[in-house]
Amino acid sequence: MSHSSSKRLNQINGHLSNMSNSVSVFQEVPQAPPDAIFHLTASYKADTNPNKINIGVGAFRTDEMKPYVLPVVRKAETILYSDETLDHEYQPIAGQPSYTRAATRLILGEDSPAIKEGRTAGVQTISGTGANHTGALFLHQFYKKSNKCYISNPTWANHRSIFSLVGFEVEEYPYWNPQTRGLDYEGLLQSLRDAPQGSIFVLHPCAHNPTGVDPTQEQWKGIAKIMQERDLFPFFDCAYQGFASGDLDKDAWAVRYFVEQGFELFVCQSFAKNFGLYGERAGNLTIVGKTPEATKRVFSQFEKLQRSEISNPPAFGSRIVDIVLNDKDLYAEWKENLKYMSHRIIEMRHALKGHLVELKTPGTWDHITNQIGMFSFTGLKPAQVKVLKEKYHIYMTDNGRISMAGVSTKNVAYLAKSIDDVVRNVTA
Repeated sequence: MSHSSSKRLNQINGHLSNMSNSVSVFQEVPQAPPDAIFHLTASYKADTNPNKINIGVGAFRTDEMKPYVLPVVRKAETILYSDETLDHEYQPIAGQPSYTRAATRLILGEDSPAIKEGRTAGVQTISGTGANHTGALFLHQFYKKSNKCYISNPTWANHRSIFSLVGFEVEEYPYWNPQTRGLDYEGLLQSLRDAPQGSIFVLHPCAHNPTGVDPTQEQWKGIAKIMQERDLFPFFDCAYQGFASGDLDKDAWAVRYFVEQGFELFVCQSFAKNFGLYGERAGNLTIVGKTPEATKRVFSQFEKLQRSEISNPPAFGSRIVDIVLNDKDLYAEWKENLKYMSHRIIEMRHALKGHLVELKTPGTWDHITNQIGMFSFTGLKPAQVKVLKEKYHIYMTDNGRISMAGVSTKNVAYLAKSIDDVVRNVTA
């Protein structure tokens, strides 16, 4: 073969090799849709209209629409910065015991029989999302009664994702009644009766996300009764203790009642909302077992899971929570901070409803003040939400859920007039 032919052959082979290398092994990976909430926030930020309102994101804002750093958190930060004994060493795999014990005590109560009998344990997690994931992963590996997990309809979107990804067969139980814009209690009870024995039910103890609709204490008793009869496993997800009503004990009532009734259960806690620690990702997963020995074994497996997934939890946010929950004066101040946040939300509920009533907006709007917590499920339809965004620059999720934290004395009248217009003129 001539030199020129050999050179040409090498060029062809090189070209073919480059063509082969240009095809990604991830060629068939589909493009995932953007996260709805974060995409909504990005669209809001890009909007230059001066009347724009963001009522999609679940983060507290002052009446001036500013992020709120709790005064008690500032004090705890000062304590941390002034403590020269602190270092940046690894935390224990399950988090600092003073933190996890305080978090467990907060949700179960000082006088919890389970705490007194040594049947509880807690592990620090990456906020409430991490608690859900760790709890779900453990149950999929060790809970042998059922592979069925039930989440409310509607629910926080991550519930389905988390439990599906670890291997559960996820079903939905009725929760929202669009006719009454309240709880579908009978539908919920029937779902409990129909579920396979031993199934796992994810429950929101307060400030249900996204509806803001909670069972009454009597309804919780009815739920607990059937769950006992069907040997169902309660998996509580509590992201709003103290933030919902302003009363830490009231918001934890359902969990404590289930413990009193003898259930074994998990409780996921987040300190994003009630401490304003959104970016610090401080959470906790509390275990209540039948015996101290059972709890100890579960806790050991939690540590093993944590070690393989995050090695050990972050320190900064949990140190803030640790300081506040274990200091009498700071704890009392925190409760006052919670009252400010919860009461502002309640005031905005009454203001929005008042404006809609004054405008004689078609329909009933009692559900806005009957619901509780950060979110209100308005009953607005996707077509109406679309017009609110495009015509009025009001950003909210397509299912009609609004974050009451985005409502202020300055924008509530504009929001009400906009809602009035779409309810009257936009067909669902």
